[in-house]
Amino acid sequence: MRTTLTLDDDVAALLKRLARTRNARFKDVVNDALRRGLASTTAVPVRETFRTASVALGRCRTGTVDNVADALAAAEGEPFR
Repeated sequence: MRTTLTLDDDVAALLKRLARTRNARFKDVVNDALRRGLASTTAVPVRETFRTASVALGRCRTGTVDNVADALAAAEGEPFR
């Protein structure tokens, strides 16, 4: 694919220097640099699995927490309905 790309002067100088040291064509050095840059920005970092230790909380003091109003009343110390 042929396209026009405007490079900053410092980037062009680095690429030209790299092409000379590798004895490679300018376009090959640019393509290689773009491939490496894109691969490093699109790679998903591997994360370790996070585990939370379980803790025994004892029995449920309200019997059930299906009714939020009853659970809040019990937590606030109001007589349980």
